Amino acid sequence: MKKILTLSLMAALITGCSYVDNNSQTETAVTSQTTSQATSTQTIANNPANTKQPNIVFIMLDDWGWQDVGFMGSNYYQTPHLDKLAKTSYRFNQAYSSSPNCAPTRASLMSGQYPQRTGIHTVGNPARGKAEKRRLIPTPNKTVLADEVTTLAESLQRSGYHTAFMGKWHLGEGKQGGPLTQGFDINIGGIHKGSPRSYFSPYKNESITNGPEGEYLPDRLSKEAVNYIKSDHQKPFFLFLSHYAVHTPIKAPEESIAKHRKRTGDQYHKNPVYAAMIEHSDNSVANVLNALEEQGISDNTWVIVTSDNGGFGGITQAPDLRGAKGMLYEGGVRVPLLIKAPKQQQQVVIEEPVSTLDFYPTLVTIANGELPASQPLDGDNLLPLLSPQRGTQQNFERDALYFHFPAYLQHNKKSNTSMMWRATPSSMIRAGDYKLIESFEYGQLELYNLAKDLKETTNLALIEPEVTAELYQQLQHWQATTSAPVPTALNTKFNAKYLLDSDSYITWQQVQQMLKEDK
Repeated sequence: MKKILTLSLMAALITGCSYVDNNSQTETAVTSQTTSQATSTQTIANNPANTKQPNIVFIMLDDWGWQDVGFMGSNYYQTPHLDKLAKTSYRFNQAYSSSPNCAPTRASLMSGQYPQRTGIHTVGNPARGKAEKRRLIPTPNKTVLADEVTTLAESLQRSGYHTAFMGKWHLGEGKQGGPLTQGFDINIGGIHKGSPRSYFSPYKNESITNGPEGEYLPDRLSKEAVNYIKSDHQKPFFLFLSHYAVHTPIKAPEESIAKHRKRTGDQYHKNPVYAAMIEHSDNSVANVLNALEEQGISDNTWVIVTSDNGGFGGITQAPDLRGAKGMLYEGGVRVPLLIKAPKQQQQVVIEEPVSTLDFYPTLVTIANGELPASQPLDGDNLLPLLSPQRGTQQNFERDALYFHFPAYLQHNKKSNTSMMWRATPSSMIRAGDYKLIESFEYGQLELYNLAKDLKETTNLALIEPEVTAELYQQLQHWQATTSAPVPTALNTKFNAKYLLDSDSYITWQQVQQMLKEDK
């Protein structure tokens, strides 16, 4: 068993710190400083932006959709601080969460592994929805990240880092997989539950002390992050600020909601409560950046901001994408991603598809650490993409991104759709401009060219059978080599009245027949 680390005490909030709240118009200035508190003078391999072991701040918003931010096109959600950060960051337009819902993405972030390696495939019960509608018996699901996994936090600890976790954990609790057993020196707010018991103090969360009555959780976590940054660090630090926002329940302070009720949205972005949650989350980013500036360590700190999956359907929708959280369509897995390197002063837009899985090798390399020798890692180091000499981007090569979700997710009642399921057991491959989804219930295949059809309106499986065959065979090989469990056992409780019409989908057999006819 891993050693359970002692919970450190947070420093008191330091007076004089710039702090952004919803009554402040202060914007964060992401400018360079010259002082560093890093203690190591080792050169970071392949890291052009630094000569010292840097601090790392990783901010994850929960259920934050791809276009739920100004720098990705939203005119309704107000995110001036994130938009300003984007102007001096690497902005990834094709970043993917490793899974379409919370827990497996977080497990992949911590382990660097596909869900089939950790056994965490979904949130809780994989047999969601009514039994009579499920044709297959889904793969059993684990809900606690195994103690044997060497986590990202542990690898950074071994590299000399102090590590702090704040917010949503969702991979265990206390001695059974909680943050303090998985490489974090500090845990504030991290329990097994995936949504907050209350967004307002009292929080009903034993991992965070209650604040003044009515205190808003995103604001509190922001203050804790500032406290941590402002404390006396004898080591470089890794701060993982993992907001519960903007996950359901959709709640925000009334004074913030009132402002957005006066504004006009559109059919995709119009919920004033959600807009208020986004605004508080944006302020949180500003507060973290301000604290780094005031401590004089922004020049030696990497800042990453992203999401764990797509936006929640019925609350928000990416205008340019199909689907939402829980789906392998782009709206379920494409997420915002900013990476700001130390001293970076210009925006660089990157179109290379990247994944949650890539953070583990990237951050350990940034830390000049060693990757675990006996633990397979499924992501790639992104540093070749982050070189000032853009020509070095050619050194970043991989054949595809892969996804596996052998579980059911029931229809979201809040969304205006007639779909029976958000997800049925399925796999996906993204290679070049194409993506192929294989659904296991009937062997359905869906092929889309994302460069021409980002909203995934036209299934090309029989129109371009050669591409379908190539990606299908590649996906089958990946499933076999990674021991991805493919459900095949039929559910005896399934009601035949829910059988899909065979004319409504395309199978591998049809693709093979098309290829024969084309010869």
